[in-house]
Amino acid sequence: MTQTELPRDAAPGQARSSGPTVQSLLANDSREVPAPLREESYEYLGCEDIDKDRYITEEFHHREVEKLWKRVWQVACREEDIPEPGDYVVYDLADMSLIVVRRPGGGIAAYHNSCLHRGTRLCDDAGQTQQLRCPFHGMTWNLEGELTVLPCQWDFPHIDETKFGLPQAQTGVWGGFVFINPDPQATSLANYIGDLEKHFEPYGLQDRFKAVHVAKVIDCNWKVGMEAFLESYHVIATHPQLLEYLGDANTQYDIYQRADGQPGFNRMITPQATPSPHLDDLEPQDVLEAMFRDFYPEGIGEFEVPEGQSARPVVAEALRARLMEATGADLSQTSDTEIVDAIQYFVFPNLVPWAGAGAPLTYRFRPYRNDPNRCIFDIMMLTPLPAGVPKPKAPPVHWLGADEDFSAAPELGALSTVFNQDLGNLPQVQRGLRSMTKPGITLANYQEIRIRQFHRDLDRFLER
Repeated sequence: MTQTELPRDAAPGQARSSGPTVQSLLANDSREVPAPLREESYEYLGCEDIDKDRYITEEFHHREVEKLWKRVWQVACREEDIPEPGDYVVYDLADMSLIVVRRPGGGIAAYHNSCLHRGTRLCDDAGQTQQLRCPFHGMTWNLEGELTVLPCQWDFPHIDETKFGLPQAQTGVWGGFVFINPDPQATSLANYIGDLEKHFEPYGLQDRFKAVHVAKVIDCNWKVGMEAFLESYHVIATHPQLLEYLGDANTQYDIYQRADGQPGFNRMITPQATPSPHLDDLEPQDVLEAMFRDFYPEGIGEFEVPEGQSARPVVAEALRARLMEATGADLSQTSDTEIVDAIQYFVFPNLVPWAGAGAPLTYRFRPYRNDPNRCIFDIMMLTPLPAGVPKPKAPPVHWLGADEDFSAAPELGALSTVFNQDLGNLPQVQRGLRSMTKPGITLANYQEIRIRQFHRDLDRFLER
Protein backbone atom coordinates (compact mmCIF):
# COMPACT_ATOMS: atom_id res chain seq x y z
CA MET A 1 0.00 0.00 0.00
CA THR A 2 1.34 3.43 -0.86
CA GLN A 3 -1.44 5.95 -0.25
CA THR A 4 -3.88 3.86 1.77
CA GLU A 5 -5.42 4.64 5.12
CA LEU A 6 -6.84 1.58 6.81
CA PRO A 7 -10.04 2.43 8.68
CA ARG A 8 -10.21 2.73 12.43
CA ASP A 9 -12.57 -0.25 12.53
CA ALA A 10 -9.85 -2.53 11.13
CA ALA A 11 -8.57 -5.30 13.39
CA PRO A 12 -6.76 -3.93 16.48
CA GLY A 13 -3.31 -2.67 15.57
CA GLN A 14 -3.94 -2.79 11.81
CA ALA A 15 -5.08 0.81 11.24
CA ARG A 16 -2.45 2.97 9.53
CA SER A 17 -1.99 6.58 8.50
CA SER A 18 -2.31 7.68 4.91
CA GLY A 19 0.88 8.49 3.08
CA PRO A 20 3.56 6.35 1.46
CA THR A 21 4.63 3.37 3.52
CA VAL A 22 8.28 3.01 4.39
CA GLN A 23 8.48 -0.19 2.37
CA SER A 24 7.06 1.51 -0.73
CA LEU A 25 9.76 4.17 -0.44
CA LEU A 26 12.47 1.58 0.03
CA ALA A 27 11.24 -0.29 -3.05
CA ASN A 28 12.24 2.78 -5.10
CA ASP A 29 15.64 3.24 -3.47
CA SER A 30 18.52 4.01 -5.83
CA ARG A 31 20.71 1.38 -4.13
CA GLU A 32 20.21 -2.07 -2.65
CA VAL A 33 18.65 -1.83 0.81
CA PRO A 34 20.02 -4.14 3.56
CA ALA A 35 17.68 -7.07 4.19
CA PRO A 36 16.83 -6.20 7.83
CA LEU A 37 15.41 -2.85 6.69
CA ARG A 38 13.04 -4.61 4.28
CA GLU A 39 11.47 -6.53 7.16
CA GLU A 40 8.19 -5.67 8.85
CA SER A 41 7.69 -7.12 12.32
CA TYR A 42 4.64 -5.68 14.05
CA GLU A 43 2.51 -7.58 16.55
CA TYR A 44 -0.54 -6.33 18.42
CA LEU A 45 0.16 -6.56 22.16
CA GLY A 46 -3.14 -5.38 23.61
CA CYS A 47 -4.47 -2.00 24.62
CA GLU A 48 -4.44 -2.05 28.43
CA ASP A 49 -3.40 1.12 30.24
CA ILE A 50 0.06 1.30 31.85
CA ASP A 51 -0.05 1.96 35.61
CA LYS A 52 1.12 5.51 36.31
CA ASP A 53 2.78 4.40 39.57
CA ARG A 54 5.59 2.92 37.47
CA TYR A 55 6.74 6.46 36.76
CA ILE A 56 6.28 8.24 40.07
CA THR A 57 6.61 6.06 43.18
CA GLU A 58 9.71 5.35 45.22
CA GLU A 59 8.48 1.81 45.78
CA PHE A 60 8.50 1.04 42.05
CA HIS A 61 11.89 2.71 41.65
CA HIS A 62 13.40 0.46 44.33
CA ARG A 63 11.88 -2.61 42.68
CA GLU A 64 13.55 -1.57 39.44
CA VAL A 65 16.92 -1.17 41.15
CA GLU A 66 16.77 -4.61 42.78
CA LYS A 67 15.07 -6.58 40.02
CA LEU A 68 16.24 -4.78 36.88
CA TRP A 69 19.37 -2.67 37.23
CA LYS A 70 21.21 -5.17 39.42
CA ARG A 71 20.47 -7.97 36.94
CA VAL A 72 20.58 -6.53 33.43
CA TRP A 73 23.20 -5.74 30.80
CA GLN A 74 23.55 -1.96 30.52
CA VAL A 75 25.97 0.43 28.81
CA ALA A 76 28.53 2.05 31.09
CA CYS A 77 30.76 3.78 28.52
CA ARG A 78 32.44 3.44 25.12
CA GLU A 79 35.75 1.68 24.52
CA GLU A 80 37.31 4.96 23.42
CA ASP A 81 36.47 6.42 26.85
CA ILE A 82 39.07 4.07 28.35
CA PRO A 83 41.60 3.31 25.59
CA GLU A 84 44.76 2.96 27.72
CA PRO A 85 45.56 0.81 30.77
CA GLY A 86 44.50 2.71 33.86
CA ASP A 87 41.85 4.80 32.10
CA TYR A 88 38.61 4.54 34.04
CA VAL A 89 35.03 5.78 34.14
CA VAL A 90 32.77 5.68 37.19
CA TYR A 91 29.30 4.43 36.30
CA ASP A 92 26.67 5.43 38.87
CA LEU A 93 23.03 4.38 38.92
CA ALA A 94 20.86 4.82 42.01
CA ASP A 95 23.06 3.43 44.83
CA MET A 96 25.14 1.29 42.47
CA SER A 97 28.62 2.49 41.57
CA LEU A 98 31.16 0.70 39.40
CA ILE A 99 34.70 1.60 38.34
CA VAL A 100 35.01 0.56 34.69
CA VAL A 101 38.74 0.38 34.02
CA ARG A 102 41.13 -0.75 31.30
CA ARG A 103 43.40 -3.46 32.69
CA PRO A 104 47.16 -3.65 31.95
CA GLY A 105 46.61 -6.49 29.49
CA GLY A 106 43.96 -4.55 27.57
CA GLY A 107 40.89 -6.19 29.07
CA ILE A 108 38.13 -4.31 30.87
CA ALA A 109 37.00 -4.78 34.46
CA ALA A 110 34.12 -3.28 36.43
CA TYR A 111 34.87 -3.12 40.15
CA HIS A 112 32.29 -2.16 42.74
CA ASN A 113 33.28 1.33 43.85
CA SER A 114 33.54 0.70 47.56
CA CYS A 115 36.52 0.08 49.83
CA LEU A 116 36.27 -3.32 51.53
CA HIS A 117 37.48 -1.76 54.79
CA ARG A 118 34.75 0.71 55.73
CA GLY A 119 32.99 1.39 52.44
CA THR A 120 34.55 4.63 51.16
CA ARG A 121 34.14 5.35 47.44
CA LEU A 122 37.42 4.68 45.71
CA CYS A 123 36.94 6.87 42.62
CA ASP A 124 34.76 9.66 41.28
CA ASP A 125 33.99 10.71 37.70
CA ALA A 126 36.66 9.57 35.20
CA GLY A 127 40.43 9.62 35.07
CA GLN A 128 43.72 7.73 34.84
CA THR A 129 45.29 5.64 37.59
CA GLN A 130 47.59 2.68 38.06
CA GLN A 131 46.01 1.67 41.36
CA LEU A 132 42.74 1.97 43.23
CA ARG A 133 43.59 3.57 46.56
CA CYS A 134 41.12 4.37 49.31
CA PRO A 135 41.48 8.05 50.26
CA PHE A 136 40.39 7.35 53.86
CA HIS A 137 42.95 4.83 55.19
CA GLY A 138 45.05 3.96 52.16
CA MET A 139 44.10 0.36 51.40
CA THR A 140 45.08 -0.15 47.76
CA TRP A 141 44.23 -2.57 44.95
CA ASN A 142 45.91 -2.98 41.58
CA LEU A 143 44.03 -2.86 38.28
CA GLU A 144 43.46 -6.62 38.47
CA GLY A 145 41.48 -6.02 41.66
CA GLU A 146 44.11 -7.57 43.94
CA LEU A 147 44.92 -6.07 47.35
CA THR A 148 48.47 -4.67 47.25
CA VAL A 149 48.69 -2.30 50.22
CA LEU A 150 47.26 -2.95 53.68
CA PRO A 151 48.44 -0.24 56.12
CA CYS A 152 49.14 -1.62 59.61
CA GLN A 153 48.89 -5.15 58.32
CA TRP A 154 49.69 -6.43 61.82
CA ASP A 155 46.23 -5.28 62.98
CA PHE A 156 44.34 -7.38 60.41
CA PRO A 157 45.37 -10.98 61.09
CA HIS A 158 41.80 -11.99 60.24
CA ILE A 159 42.11 -10.85 56.60
CA ASP A 160 43.24 -13.33 53.96
CA GLU A 161 44.81 -10.87 51.53
CA THR A 162 44.51 -13.33 48.63
CA LYS A 163 40.73 -13.32 49.10
CA PHE A 164 40.35 -9.58 49.71
CA GLY A 165 40.05 -8.61 46.06
CA LEU A 166 37.53 -6.09 44.80
CA PRO A 167 34.19 -7.62 43.79
CA GLN A 168 33.45 -7.35 40.08
CA ALA A 169 30.48 -7.10 37.76
CA GLN A 170 30.40 -8.89 34.42
CA THR A 171 31.65 -6.88 31.45
CA GLY A 172 31.27 -7.23 27.71
CA VAL A 173 31.66 -5.17 24.55
CA TRP A 174 29.25 -4.84 21.64
CA GLY A 175 29.54 -2.26 18.88
CA GLY A 176 32.22 -0.38 20.85
CA PHE A 177 29.86 0.01 23.82
CA VAL A 178 31.14 -1.31 27.15
CA PHE A 179 28.35 -3.13 28.97
CA ILE A 180 28.26 -4.16 32.61
CA ASN A 181 25.98 -6.56 34.48
CA PRO A 182 26.15 -6.82 38.28
CA ASP A 183 24.54 -10.29 38.18
CA PRO A 184 27.22 -13.02 38.05
CA GLN A 185 24.59 -15.53 36.90
CA ALA A 186 23.34 -13.47 33.96
CA THR A 187 23.50 -14.79 30.41
CA SER A 188 26.40 -13.71 28.22
CA LEU A 189 26.26 -10.35 26.47
CA ALA A 190 26.44 -12.09 23.08
CA ASN A 191 23.31 -14.09 23.88
CA TYR A 192 21.62 -11.00 25.28
CA ILE A 193 22.25 -9.03 22.07
CA GLY A 194 21.04 -11.92 19.93
CA ASP A 195 19.67 -11.12 16.48
CA LEU A 196 20.26 -7.40 16.91
CA GLU A 197 23.80 -8.08 15.71
CA LYS A 198 22.73 -8.70 12.12
CA HIS A 199 20.81 -5.41 12.03
CA PHE A 200 23.93 -3.39 12.92
CA GLU A 201 26.51 -5.44 11.04
CA PRO A 202 26.69 -3.00 8.09
CA TYR A 203 27.42 0.02 10.28
CA GLY A 204 30.56 -0.93 12.20
CA LEU A 205 29.66 0.90 15.41
CA GLN A 206 32.79 -0.61 16.96
CA ASP A 207 34.89 1.39 14.48
CA ARG A 208 33.17 4.69 15.12
CA PHE A 209 34.46 7.45 17.37
CA LYS A 210 32.39 9.12 20.06
CA ALA A 211 32.89 12.70 18.93
CA VAL A 212 30.13 14.21 21.09
CA HIS A 213 28.72 13.32 24.50
CA VAL A 214 26.27 15.71 26.14
CA ALA A 215 24.47 14.84 29.38
CA LYS A 216 21.82 16.56 31.43
CA VAL A 217 19.74 15.79 34.52
CA ILE A 218 16.08 16.16 33.58
CA ASP A 219 13.11 16.49 35.91
CA CYS A 220 11.30 13.34 34.85
CA ASN A 221 11.40 9.61 35.41
CA TRP A 222 13.91 7.81 33.19
CA LYS A 223 11.10 5.95 31.42
CA VAL A 224 9.19 9.17 30.71
CA GLY A 225 12.31 10.59 29.10
CA MET A 226 13.15 7.49 27.10
CA GLU A 227 9.62 6.81 25.87
CA ALA A 228 9.44 10.28 24.32
CA PHE A 229 12.09 9.08 21.87
CA LEU A 230 10.46 5.74 21.03
CA GLU A 231 7.70 7.18 18.84
CA SER A 232 7.17 9.82 16.16
CA TYR A 233 3.57 10.46 17.15
CA HIS A 234 4.61 13.59 19.07
CA VAL A 235 6.24 15.31 16.07
CA ILE A 236 3.07 17.07 14.87
CA ALA A 237 2.67 18.93 18.18
CA THR A 238 6.23 19.12 19.50
CA HIS A 239 8.36 19.50 16.35
CA PRO A 240 6.03 21.05 13.74
CA GLN A 241 8.97 22.59 11.84
CA LEU A 242 9.98 19.06 10.76
CA LEU A 243 6.70 18.18 9.06
CA GLU A 244 7.72 19.54 5.66
CA TYR A 245 10.30 16.79 5.23
CA LEU A 246 9.56 14.11 7.83
CA GLY A 247 6.94 11.39 7.45
CA ASP A 248 5.94 11.22 11.09
CA ALA A 249 2.62 9.39 10.91
CA ASN A 250 3.85 6.90 8.30
CA THR A 251 6.78 5.77 10.43
CA GLN A 252 7.25 1.99 10.43
CA TYR A 253 7.37 0.36 13.87
CA ASP A 254 8.86 -3.11 14.38
CA ILE A 255 9.17 -5.26 17.48
CA TYR A 256 11.35 -8.33 17.78
CA GLN A 257 10.41 -10.60 20.67
CA ARG A 258 12.18 -13.63 22.09
CA ALA A 259 10.86 -16.89 23.48
CA ASP A 260 13.85 -17.64 25.73
CA GLY A 261 13.01 -15.17 28.48
CA GLN A 262 15.48 -12.53 27.30
CA PRO A 263 14.17 -9.08 26.34
CA GLY A 264 13.65 -8.34 22.68
CA PHE A 265 14.55 -5.20 20.76
CA ASN A 266 12.56 -2.86 18.57
CA ARG A 267 12.90 -0.27 15.86
CA MET A 268 11.27 2.59 14.06
CA ILE A 269 12.06 3.83 10.56
CA THR A 270 10.89 7.40 10.06
CA PRO A 271 11.10 8.43 6.40
CA GLN A 272 12.66 11.79 5.61
CA ALA A 273 12.85 13.89 2.45
CA THR A 274 9.14 13.15 2.23
CA PRO A 275 6.43 15.33 3.79
CA SER A 276 4.19 14.43 6.70
CA PRO A 277 0.80 12.93 5.80
CA HIS A 278 -0.65 15.68 8.01
CA LEU A 279 0.22 18.31 5.38
CA ASP A 280 -1.30 19.06 2.02
CA ASP A 281 0.84 18.07 -0.96
CA LEU A 282 4.15 19.95 -1.17
CA GLU A 283 6.31 20.49 -4.20
CA PRO A 284 9.37 18.18 -4.09
CA GLN A 285 11.67 21.21 -4.36
CA ASP A 286 10.06 22.68 -1.23
CA VAL A 287 10.63 19.39 0.59
CA LEU A 288 14.31 19.42 -0.39
CA GLU A 289 14.85 23.01 0.70
CA ALA A 290 13.05 22.44 4.01
CA MET A 291 15.35 19.53 4.83
CA PHE A 292 18.47 21.39 3.71
CA ARG A 293 17.41 24.32 5.88
CA ASP A 294 18.08 22.15 8.95
CA PHE A 295 20.82 19.78 7.74
CA TYR A 296 22.64 21.33 4.77
CA PRO A 297 21.94 25.09 4.52
CA GLU A 298 24.82 25.66 2.12
CA GLY A 299 23.12 23.25 -0.28
CA ILE A 300 20.03 25.44 -0.72
CA GLY A 301 19.96 26.71 -4.28
CA GLU A 302 22.58 24.18 -5.39
CA PHE A 303 20.25 21.27 -6.12
CA GLU A 304 17.04 20.96 -8.09
CA VAL A 305 14.55 18.12 -8.12
CA PRO A 306 13.90 17.04 -11.73
CA GLU A 307 10.36 17.24 -13.03
CA GLY A 308 8.32 14.21 -12.02
CA GLN A 309 10.80 13.02 -9.38
CA SER A 310 10.56 13.01 -5.60
CA ALA A 311 13.01 14.84 -3.37
CA ARG A 312 14.42 11.67 -1.75
CA PRO A 313 17.00 10.57 -4.35
CA VAL A 314 18.26 14.13 -4.84
CA VAL A 315 18.58 14.75 -1.10
CA ALA A 316 20.23 11.35 -0.64
CA GLU A 317 22.80 11.98 -3.37
CA ALA A 318 23.67 15.41 -1.98
CA LEU A 319 24.02 14.18 1.60
CA ARG A 320 25.90 11.06 0.47
CA ALA A 321 28.55 13.20 -1.23
CA ARG A 322 28.76 15.50 1.78
CA LEU A 323 29.20 12.60 4.21
CA MET A 324 31.86 10.98 2.03
CA GLU A 325 33.81 14.21 1.95
CA ALA A 326 33.49 14.74 5.70
CA THR A 327 34.30 11.20 6.85
CA GLY A 328 36.38 9.67 4.08
CA ALA A 329 34.03 6.66 4.10
CA ASP A 330 32.98 4.99 0.86
CA LEU A 331 29.19 5.39 0.77
CA SER A 332 28.80 4.92 -2.95
CA GLN A 333 26.75 1.75 -2.43
CA THR A 334 24.95 2.91 0.71
CA SER A 335 21.20 3.06 0.18
CA ASP A 336 19.17 6.25 0.22
CA THR A 337 17.26 5.15 3.32
CA GLU A 338 20.51 4.71 5.26
CA ILE A 339 21.53 8.23 4.25
CA VAL A 340 18.34 10.22 4.80
CA ASP A 341 15.95 8.32 7.07
CA ALA A 342 15.79 8.19 10.87
CA ILE A 343 16.45 4.50 11.62
CA GLN A 344 16.37 4.11 15.37
CA TYR A 345 16.62 0.97 17.50
CA PHE A 346 15.97 0.27 21.17
CA VAL A 347 18.12 -2.11 23.22
CA PHE A 348 16.51 -3.01 26.55
CA PRO A 349 16.53 -1.48 29.07
CA ASN A 350 17.78 2.01 28.16
CA LEU A 351 19.95 2.26 25.03
CA VAL A 352 18.65 3.92 21.85
CA PRO A 353 21.21 3.59 19.03
CA TRP A 354 20.54 4.89 15.53
CA ALA A 355 21.49 2.85 12.47
CA GLY A 356 22.43 4.05 9.00
CA ALA A 357 25.07 6.52 7.90
CA GLY A 358 23.30 9.85 8.10
CA ALA A 359 22.46 10.18 11.80
CA PRO A 360 25.16 8.87 14.16
CA LEU A 361 23.09 9.39 17.31
CA THR A 362 22.78 7.25 20.44
CA TYR A 363 20.69 8.02 23.53
CA ARG A 364 20.87 6.57 27.03
CA PHE A 365 18.50 7.15 29.95
CA ARG A 366 19.01 6.14 33.58
CA PRO A 367 17.70 7.10 37.02
CA TYR A 368 19.37 10.01 38.75
CA ARG A 369 20.38 8.84 42.22
CA ASN A 370 17.29 7.46 43.97
CA ASP A 371 14.83 10.03 42.71
CA PRO A 372 12.00 8.56 40.59
CA ASN A 373 11.25 12.08 39.36
CA ARG A 374 14.65 12.76 37.77
CA CYS A 375 16.86 11.04 35.22
CA ILE A 376 20.12 11.44 33.31
CA PHE A 377 19.78 11.88 29.55
CA ASP A 378 22.94 11.14 27.54
CA ILE A 379 23.26 12.14 23.87
CA MET A 380 26.20 10.67 21.95
CA MET A 381 27.31 11.10 18.35
CA LEU A 382 29.34 8.23 16.91
CA THR A 383 31.28 9.46 13.89
CA PRO A 384 32.88 7.21 11.24
CA LEU A 385 36.62 7.62 10.80
CA PRO A 386 38.55 7.47 7.52
CA ALA A 387 40.21 4.13 6.86
CA GLY A 388 43.51 3.77 8.67
CA VAL A 389 42.92 6.63 11.10
CA PRO A 390 43.36 5.44 14.70
CA LYS A 391 40.47 6.06 17.03
CA PRO A 392 41.28 8.96 19.41
CA LYS A 393 40.25 9.06 23.03
CA ALA A 394 36.72 10.34 23.41
CA PRO A 395 36.17 13.89 24.64
CA PRO A 396 34.93 14.33 28.21
CA VAL A 397 31.21 14.36 28.87
CA HIS A 398 29.74 17.85 28.52
CA TRP A 399 27.43 18.09 31.51
CA LEU A 400 24.77 20.78 31.17
CA GLY A 401 23.80 22.66 34.31
CA ALA A 402 20.35 22.82 35.82
CA ASP A 403 19.71 26.22 34.20
CA GLU A 404 21.18 25.30 30.81
CA ASP A 405 19.28 23.86 27.89
CA PHE A 406 20.72 22.10 24.85
CA SER A 407 21.56 25.38 23.12
CA ALA A 408 24.49 25.49 25.56
CA ALA A 409 25.93 22.50 23.67
CA PRO A 410 26.94 23.92 20.26
CA GLU A 411 28.37 20.52 19.33
CA LEU A 412 24.77 19.34 18.84
CA GLY A 413 24.26 21.82 16.01
CA ALA A 414 20.72 22.22 14.71
CA LEU A 415 19.57 19.24 16.79
CA SER A 416 19.69 21.38 19.94
CA THR A 417 16.42 23.01 18.85
CA VAL A 418 14.73 19.62 18.55
CA PHE A 419 16.05 18.42 21.91
CA ASN A 420 14.94 21.66 23.58
CA GLN A 421 11.42 21.10 22.28
CA ASP A 422 11.43 17.66 23.92
CA LEU A 423 12.96 19.13 27.07
CA GLY A 424 9.99 21.48 27.34
CA ASN A 425 7.59 18.53 27.51
CA LEU A 426 9.27 16.06 29.82
CA PRO A 427 9.01 17.81 33.22
CA GLN A 428 5.39 18.63 32.40
CA VAL A 429 4.68 14.95 31.76
CA GLN A 430 6.15 14.07 35.15
CA ARG A 431 4.15 16.76 36.94
CA GLY A 432 1.01 15.71 35.13
CA LEU A 433 1.45 12.06 36.07
CA ARG A 434 1.69 12.97 39.75
CA SER A 435 -1.58 14.92 39.62
CA MET A 436 -3.38 12.54 37.26
CA THR A 437 -6.59 11.02 38.64
CA LYS A 438 -6.78 8.33 35.95
CA PRO A 439 -4.84 5.28 37.21
CA GLY A 440 -2.85 4.70 34.04
CA ILE A 441 -1.64 6.06 30.72
CA THR A 442 -3.18 5.04 27.38
CA LEU A 443 -1.07 4.03 24.38
CA ALA A 444 -1.72 3.98 20.65
CA ASN A 445 -1.88 0.47 19.20
CA TYR A 446 0.71 0.97 16.45
CA GLN A 447 2.66 4.18 16.93
CA GLU A 448 3.43 3.44 20.59
CA ILE A 449 3.97 -0.32 20.30
CA ARG A 450 7.65 0.04 21.23
CA ILE A 451 6.65 1.46 24.60
CA ARG A 452 4.26 -1.42 25.24
CA GLN A 453 6.90 -4.00 24.35
CA PHE A 454 9.35 -2.28 26.69
CA HIS A 455 6.93 -2.55 29.62
CA ARG A 456 6.30 -6.22 28.88
CA ASP A 457 10.02 -6.92 29.01
CA LEU A 458 10.36 -4.80 32.15
CA ASP A 459 7.68 -6.94 33.79
CA ARG A 460 9.71 -10.07 32.99
CA PHE A 461 12.52 -8.76 35.16
CA LEU A 462 10.29 -7.46 37.93
CA GLU A 463 8.48 -10.79 38.24
CA ARG A 464 11.62 -12.92 38.56
